[in-house]
Amino acid sequence: MVVNSKNVRKEIIMDNRLLEGTFANLSTALIADACVRLKIALRVATPGIHPLVPGMRVAGRVLPARHRGSVDVFLEAMKKAHPGDVLVVDNEGRSDESCVGDITVMEARGLRLAGLVVRGYHRDTKELVGLGFPLFSYGSYPAGPRRLDQRGHLDLSSAEWEGFTVDSGDAVLADDDGVLFVSTTRLDDVLKIAKSIWTIERQQAETIQSGKKLSEQLDFDGYLAKRNSDPSYTFRKHLRERGGAVEE
Repeated sequence: MVVNSKNVRKEIIMDNRLLEGTFANLSTALIADACVRLKIALRVATPGIHPLVPGMRVAGRVLPARHRGSVDVFLEAMKKAHPGDVLVVDNEGRSDESCVGDITVMEARGLRLAGLVVRGYHRDTKELVGLGFPLFSYGSYPAGPRRLDQRGHLDLSSAEWEGFTVDSGDAVLADDDGVLFVSTTRLDDVLKIAKSIWTIERQQAETIQSGKKLSEQLDFDGYLAKRNSDPSYTFRKHLRERGGAVEE
């Protein structure tokens, strides 16, 4: 079968745009809840990662790169980039060097990437803030790498995080709460459930504002009565029976 590379490129661009647009009305918290509901193993970046500027968000296909001390791996990775991809940099969580600065980010922006997610540290903070390009990292550190390690055969095909690996078959979603990854094969299902949870929670919030407490909406007294007669009856079971969100 002959694959038309232009059609593949168009499909990826459309997927990135659709994901970005859909995620604009959601959050990583909702995505995580949807994964739990669908029994999809959570792949969440370890705590401490945060946006360069509060309020920054990004969603797109993973463009992986493992940093070995030189910027060339980023340039090589970005040669394969499609608009809307997110450069996911694996610097092994090192806190003794920064691996991304303003020049790399300017290159990514020029190639119409959606943002960067870094398992490590950045520098050139003032310049990066001025660029306004979405970047997530574990913080800033003024010194760049003073090493040049040997490149590996996986450096452009995957990135590792604590306990899991991501590649171009994954999407990355990030906001103020953190960063998580979802396989593109399950992404539609996850987004659908996340939107349904969002709808329920918005309805609950509006009802609270109108004067009806959440405990009343969820018939919490009824739950307590059932639990008294059946100690195995859980609040989560009660919520599922009522179609409530809150927790899963």
